Amino acid sequence: MSNPASGGSGELKRGLKNRHIQLIVLGGSIGTGLFLGAGGAIFVAGPSVILGYAIAGLLAFLIMRQLGDMVAEEPVAGSFSYFAYKYWGDFPGFLAGWNYWVLYVMVGIAELTAAAAYMQFWWPGVETWKITLLFFAVITVVNMATVKAFGEMEFWFAIIKVAAICAMILIGGYILFVNPELVPGASVSNLFSAPTVGEHLGDPAYGGFLPHGLDGLITALPIIMFAFGGLELVGMTAAEADDPKRIIPKAVNQVIYRILIFYIGTLAVLLSLYHWSNLHPTDSPFVMIFDRIGFTGVANALNFVVLTAALSVFNSAVYCTSRMLYGLAQQGNAPAFFGKADKRGVPMNAMLLAGVLTFLVVPLNYFLPSWIDAFHVAMSFAVAGLVLNWAMISLAHLFFRRRLDGQGYKTVFPAIWYPFANYLCLAFVVFVLGGMAFKLGMSNAVIALPVWCAFVFVMYKVLKRSKG
Repeated sequence: MSNPASGGSGELKRGLKNRHIQLIVLGGSIGTGLFLGAGGAIFVAGPSVILGYAIAGLLAFLIMRQLGDMVAEEPVAGSFSYFAYKYWGDFPGFLAGWNYWVLYVMVGIAELTAAAAYMQFWWPGVETWKITLLFFAVITVVNMATVKAFGEMEFWFAIIKVAAICAMILIGGYILFVNPELVPGASVSNLFSAPTVGEHLGDPAYGGFLPHGLDGLITALPIIMFAFGGLELVGMTAAEADDPKRIIPKAVNQVIYRILIFYIGTLAVLLSLYHWSNLHPTDSPFVMIFDRIGFTGVANALNFVVLTAALSVFNSAVYCTSRMLYGLAQQGNAPAFFGKADKRGVPMNAMLLAGVLTFLVVPLNYFLPSWIDAFHVAMSFAVAGLVLNWAMISLAHLFFRRRLDGQGYKTVFPAIWYPFANYLCLAFVVFVLGGMAFKLGMSNAVIALPVWCAFVFVMYKVLKRSKG
């Protein structure tokens, strides 16, 4: 197979610098899952949602290291689909690639729906389908330019998010530890005690770090998982990164630490400022908390931030769906038509197909005018695809290391705790799917997962037979 990132005409070009890679991965995983999805997770888990993000973050880090182990050795288009295909088998590579492709189409739909919901904070009368259509058109046009244009847009989107999170932590810390009189009831004790303000004043049912017990924490895990989707983008960027053997390990190690600090730090501060029992599950806690404690200007600024966060993740979704389909075509697992790039290095054919399916966000929001219904439909199927994706990364890494270890080859960026971490990640995936099936209204997505795998298998057989 030709090098898919050599930079020649009709191929991807290495136009992403270290700063792009760092911020693309950081930006791709700080989006609606944190800014909006945290509201639903807080509603079912209370302050223990902080522990939930720590658990999911640890597993995400282990999987990132497994992916980084492979990508640092072979920085090619297609990421983990390529590794499943090469080290595991034809069908696993086929399934991994197409599952990730469909997963990010669903993520794009969810993020555009969330962006429309954020706009309704300012203009509640505007129909969400009109807003999704506008954002869809703008982001898609930007991605039709060079990969550098995508990288620059994502870089600045991520800068806005990171700056806002740091500001939230600083403002919240100032209120909590320097001037608590600014916000009545603001105290770290809100993480452990019954509310001292709001409609549930003094109610012990809303007190404690685990107000709904372990069941509440387990129920929140699938919602939390959605927040960590996007970390795999480090694998998608490898084929277009300068000096990937140096950049990829740095990106994996630095990004996960930052994400854990941002997620856990911001949630701990916000839930200390305002008791969780006064939040609504469909609210963005980041916006609503500052709005309800009287910091209206900050709330408006944060709504702008969470809007850019959603658009940032959609921007990443457009990028990775096109690159994954390009990689599948390079492997022979998709029509060769999609394995071509224009003279700027943009896989236009692959991008257009993803765009056609993502456009379904417009009729979805038209026929489901309640944005929360449209968002939960997209999110539940995205989470199901995400956990399958994580499982396949861990399994592909097992086959990858077994072959290389058998040859006595030492990788440049070995995954930690191998192979124990792989089996731990696989057990966690099964646990999350069980939670989706029995604890949440996500059972349809769990039922659809084996149906989807069977459909992909049939398509694989059809493609194989058509090739003789």
